[in-house]
Amino acid sequence: MTYAQLLNDCAPPTNLVAENLARQNFDEIEIQSHWFAGHFSREHTANHGQKIRIISPGEWNRGAGPDFLAASVEIDGEIHSGPIELDLDSRSWELHGHRESPFFDDVILHIVLTESGPTFFTRTSNDRDVPRIVLAPNEVNTALGLPRLTQALARPGRCLSPLAQLSEENVTSLLRAAAIHRAQKKAYRFEQTASLHGFSQALWESFADAMGFSANRLPMRLLAQRLPVKKLNTFSPEDREAIIFGTAGFLSPTLHETAPPKSQEWLEDLWTRWWKRRDQFEFPENRTPAWSTRATRPGNHPHRRVAALATAAAQWRSLSTLAKQDPPFTKFTSAMSDLNDPFWDRHHTLKSAQTQETIKLVGKSRLTEFLINTLYPLNIEYWDDFAKIRADTPNQKVKRCSERLFGSLALAKPHLKFAWQHQALLQIYQDFCLEDLSDCSDCPFPEQLSTWTHD
Repeated sequence: MTYAQLLNDCAPPTNLVAENLARQNFDEIEIQSHWFAGHFSREHTANHGQKIRIISPGEWNRGAGPDFLAASVEIDGEIHSGPIELDLDSRSWELHGHRESPFFDDVILHIVLTESGPTFFTRTSNDRDVPRIVLAPNEVNTALGLPRLTQALARPGRCLSPLAQLSEENVTSLLRAAAIHRAQKKAYRFEQTASLHGFSQALWESFADAMGFSANRLPMRLLAQRLPVKKLNTFSPEDREAIIFGTAGFLSPTLHETAPPKSQEWLEDLWTRWWKRRDQFEFPENRTPAWSTRATRPGNHPHRRVAALATAAAQWRSLSTLAKQDPPFTKFTSAMSDLNDPFWDRHHTLKSAQTQETIKLVGKSRLTEFLINTLYPLNIEYWDDFAKIRADTPNQKVKRCSERLFGSLALAKPHLKFAWQHQALLQIYQDFCLEDLSDCSDCPFPEQLSTWTHD
């Protein structure tokens, strides 16, 4: 049996899945980010039966009007170029006044998550009908990594007994298969983005995502999407840093006035450089996600994470080349670890006092996160190197899965030594515990475990 077969055998009834796929309170900007990354199907059928093929998702619009500009779409075999609008509901086109706004007259496609019926139209001010497509709920959930439940109860499940009866070889084989399945899913998502934007840009966005862990992943990803590394590197290092911090929303004309004296001149120069470029890069407030600084250690402050992105940009061509080399990515890891900057080597934030000791811009844990979630999934044939990475402290989901599968964290300890084992437990927890609405009583996973044999 393969892990894919196990998933298929344990899949809930189709109608039950459909009933629970629709989710409320989506973050529209996050959906737009996944659209830009290419995480949805490129083939669609529009509201009037038109066959739609997505060629390019477009570029983020930083001004008034549609969400994306300069997109390319094939409609019934004919290529169209222009803006795209993405809304959560088909009613938004009329409710938000897009029909009366000339900014939306050239829109070539309207994308929605919810179709509210034929009484709501997507028409321009000159009464042109705009094709409308609905993103499939299962695609949305997959793109966002959303299972049907947010968490399962932290108590031993029915799988405890059959799992205990499996041989050690079979348990290891099951976890290995789950870890590889998770890696393949991550590689597929990366390749979706790379197919649209190229390997270097996909790597740039993945690095930003890793640096945003965990509370600021979306803002960091958006920053990397809105500032493609190829375009960013057409500017001088000084302007590049100002553009990144300005686009992130961290600069103001009075910032230097409340900073330590040693930083004031540098911050004033940073603002001056941004002021000259802001018309090209600044996004309105309603299109910028909020940065989180709650319960954040100084070394993990978003200012430092953005600084790491800015510093890495200068060497991105060589870093991207090193990332393509064979594991264990020793040269890439060394180059990332050596990233430094005169200011950020001794400051936690833009306004903080200088520290006595130097601080690494990219720490070991962030590098390990990037290797686990990006580079090794793209090179899973080098499993032996991946399997040597030691695990960090188990997070809450790993702890919950340990309770479910093994009865306690202590009993699960032999399977928590390496990072791949944590990845495996996270995948099993997501695929089975979070997809079962019966709180274990009707889950087929325990019975299917008895059929698992190691390869």
